[in-house]
Amino acid sequence: MDPSNELDQALAKLIADHAVEVREDGRRLPGLDDAHYEVRPGVKPTLHLWSDERTLVRRVTRIVEANGERLRLEVERFGRKRPGRLEIVRRERARAPAQLGRESYAERLAGLLTRQFPDEKLESLTTAADLEHSLSGSYARGQLRRGQQAWAVLGVAPGESAATIDGSLTFGLIWLEHVRGRAAAPVVAGLRLILPAGSSRLVAHRLGALAPDVAVELYEWEADEPLARRRDPADAGNVKTWLTPRRQTDLLLGQVGGIDARIRALAPEAIDAVVVPGTRQVGWRFRGLEFARWSRGEMRCGVGSRREKVTGENWDKLERLVCELAERRRPDGEHRDPLYRGARERWLETLVLAEPTRIEPRLEPETVYAQVPAFSASDRGVLDLLGVTKEGRLAVIELKADEDLQLVFQAVDYWLRVRWHQRQGDFARYGYFPGKALQEEPPLLYLVAPGLRFHPVTRLLLRYLSTEIPVCRIGLNEDWRQGLRVIEREWQPAAKGAPTKQAAGKLSRKN
Repeated sequence: MDPSNELDQALAKLIADHAVEVREDGRRLPGLDDAHYEVRPGVKPTLHLWSDERTLVRRVTRIVEANGERLRLEVERFGRKRPGRLEIVRRERARAPAQLGRESYAERLAGLLTRQFPDEKLESLTTAADLEHSLSGSYARGQLRRGQQAWAVLGVAPGESAATIDGSLTFGLIWLEHVRGRAAAPVVAGLRLILPAGSSRLVAHRLGALAPDVAVELYEWEADEPLARRRDPADAGNVKTWLTPRRQTDLLLGQVGGIDARIRALAPEAIDAVVVPGTRQVGWRFRGLEFARWSRGEMRCGVGSRREKVTGENWDKLERLVCELAERRRPDGEHRDPLYRGARERWLETLVLAEPTRIEPRLEPETVYAQVPAFSASDRGVLDLLGVTKEGRLAVIELKADEDLQLVFQAVDYWLRVRWHQRQGDFARYGYFPGKALQEEPPLLYLVAPGLRFHPVTRLLLRYLSTEIPVCRIGLNEDWRQGLRVIEREWQPAAKGAPTKQAAGKLSRKN
């Protein structure tokens, strides 16, 4: 069959009455979803695709695959020596606005990278999710190459959530590892992160935890500017943070002493009281799940957003709620019950608080603080647990009850804040660890989760951290609600200040 006719028939079968997606060299081309087409005859027929938004002309050298769902072509493009790959795929459902916005951003980012790094070639750029390799579709990912050296690139579109921006370093390092495993260039120098203007402070702060040989270049880009501005992490990453003085916490708890004793008496083994971070309110928790709160002399009870005022006349309402929690939120409770499943990390926290030496035998069990607020001008950080060893070394404990890809850098963020306050002498100044002489050595960092709930990328991310951060990954038994058991304790081998393998083994056998 004549190549032109064969191409024309394949396109007619695919495009007629259907929206399509057009991809070139693996990258989707926005604006061609409702494209028209024309085939100009020749030994190498010319394909012209156009819509109201854009146009595309390519010479087709070969039809690689053609069916009713997909057309894959080998094409030539003016000014390029090597043939490219063009795919036209039938699409049944409309794309979500967020996805369209990210793909449009990827197009603009490609132009920026060409201008910003004129001596390097952009070899790929995509926003497609790759769940197999834990790569999110919230980011634009690509790689630049110059000769024998390549750079991994990850960009975040304006309008993305703060959580997406703050998580960019995690996904950027995962992408860097992926590029290193498949890049044609023998050397992948590092990672370039491109974030929206004014959004890089927390990421820059976290860069301070990376090993010195990990090359990460950080840029901020205003969408209407031709070039992105490179940020120096030393200037941009100084997150100003301050602690809540311990005396404020003690004063608040003192104000509700009588109420506290009465509530705890309902279930002494399961109820504790905490000051709600960032407020002057006190909350009561049943195995980690808040069920009552005091604020400015008023008590309310209830789980979730529905709370009722508690007075002397209806105190029995609170008592009935505690009885219901005791029945449904017990260690051997019904796993599908919302009251059993709720606030899992806080439940785990109460168990660790009750027996912190199960996590680390060297901890002082009497001075482990829960939910320690460490605020900054733009965000609020709350450390899960902060303790000290018998020798006076600070210990940061980050807890997760479920798999969380962001565990490592959330914990690192808190560790950096604790390290900063330690250097300022703030813990003694604000009433923490009274009478304890604190060492100047960097704090220990413990990542604690059920053994099967660590995300597969956790070990990968830990390898990128500075050896100045001594990290211990602690795996717990899956049925931790019925009692904590440490089934795995693994220190980062290269971390300074971590116990030797022999010492770590001895600690494991004690549990």
